[in-house]
Amino acid sequence: MKTLIRIGTAAILATGLSLGGTAAQAAGGHGGPELKHPSWTFDGLFGHYNEDQLKRGWEVYSNVCASCHGLEYMHYRNLKGLGYTEDEVEAIAASFEIEDGPDEWGEMFTRPATVVDPIKEPYENDALAKLANGGAVPPNLSVMTRARDHGPDYVYSLMLGYEAGVPEWVHEEDPEFSVPPGKSFNNYFPGYAISMPQQLFPGIMEYSDGTEATPEQMAKDVVTFLQWAAEPELEKRKDLGRYVLVFLIVFTGVLYAYKREIWKNAH
Repeated sequence: MKTLIRIGTAAILATGLSLGGTAAQAAGGHGGPELKHPSWTFDGLFGHYNEDQLKRGWEVYSNVCASCHGLEYMHYRNLKGLGYTEDEVEAIAASFEIEDGPDEWGEMFTRPATVVDPIKEPYENDALAKLANGGAVPPNLSVMTRARDHGPDYVYSLMLGYEAGVPEWVHEEDPEFSVPPGKSFNNYFPGYAISMPQQLFPGIMEYSDGTEATPEQMAKDVVTFLQWAAEPELEKRKDLGRYVLVFLIVFTGVLYAYKREIWKNAH
């Protein structure tokens, strides 16, 4: 009986770990509009990743984000998790030139990347990143969707939250507010003034599968890709959660039957 209780306790803890992180939608966190909340395939107990969407998200990252933002913890071989074949991953890696060395003459050289190489960073160091971005280092995107509450909703909203001018509701909050030179207004960025200019525009790229690359579609796809980059084990974790729930239901039935058996002659 004690063994069953220990198993049940462990199962309850596992369920909490497996299902944690799916919090209710919250406001933008600074008095602005509520975060946008599209339907995510990875939400909920039966959440999963869609390979076609993951591949489109990689295309958005490669075409739009990779020039400024790195994926520090990922290697090209990890792209097989998106549904690419070994040959496709090798071809993707080989399309990037990376620095290697020193060679036998003590010189550094460039070569095509291989599947074992980390995904190429956009800048060699933070000093160059600051020089190219007005003194700001673009954040690494490897765990961006896990970096704050409602991460996927926040990143999605941020990418679609640009305004050409300052909305009236901001002036109602702060009549003196203005966007500093070199920054852009964004409804969802804390303080509303963001260093990154708007990135997603109609026609900025074409998907290889023919999907129309609207800003909303690109934002949703790249956020799904970033969620996978931050949590590639999500499907296994949710599978475990479902198995644990089934176990708990059976375990509860066993405990109830055991209790009935013990107390049946008590009266």
